[in-house]
Amino acid sequence: MIAPELTLFADSNRPDGASVGRIKRSSASEQIHSALRERIISLELEPGRNLSRQEIATHYGVSQTPVRDAMLKLEEEGLLLIFPQSKTEVSKINVAHARETQFLRLSVELEVARTIAAMADKSCLSTAREALSLQHAAIGAGDIGRFARLDHLFHQALCGAAGAANLWELITSRSGHIDRLRNLNLPDPGKPANIIHYHGLILKALEAGDMSAAEAAVRAHLSGTLSQMKEIKSRHPDYFAPSER
Repeated sequence: MIAPELTLFADSNRPDGASVGRIKRSSASEQIHSALRERIISLELEPGRNLSRQEIATHYGVSQTPVRDAMLKLEEEGLLLIFPQSKTEVSKINVAHARETQFLRLSVELEVARTIAAMADKSCLSTAREALSLQHAAIGAGDIGRFARLDHLFHQALCGAAGAANLWELITSRSGHIDRLRNLNLPDPGKPANIIHYHGLILKALEAGDMSAAEAAVRAHLSGTLSQMKEIKSRHPDYFAPSER
């Protein structure tokens, strides 16, 4: 039986990658923020691309007010650059910001691993186990986009299991730059298999209560993308600010 969190996740996944279209006005700003953020993180809206507030408002069938609010929140997260009375564009990838967020995430996830490894009852890992199972299926189906979202869910589930769900929300709000780097790295040969390998190692260590092995697996897993920075930049130089190329 699929856990409720995973059912909701799976149902929200559009296999054709199509836009969600018109949305309810009751939470327009939040929904537009989520929709635009997903498109930026997935690189559908690539770094440096200009965005029109009017076009976005027309697309979603809302006024420009919720679009403005959503854009301001995305600017706070470092994903948009808003030039008043001029233009709004998707920010270039900031490597320093990515490294800072990685430091925060590693610190949290190491403590998460220690906490779960010390637990006697491992039933809290059920959602993470199922996320890993669904990742295997996503790779078998060649659905890289769904695989990436399940990767996010795997780590979210671990934070939730350790009672640190709010910290995962903090990490997510700051992860725009590092997540874009990961999505640039994800199509590389062997990368999805590598992610699944480390997810399996992490779960195995946590289930065995092996704190040392869990910490080692978390460190190795989270270091992968930044270690490939040179290669990623060489393939996508226009996605980075000139000073970072």
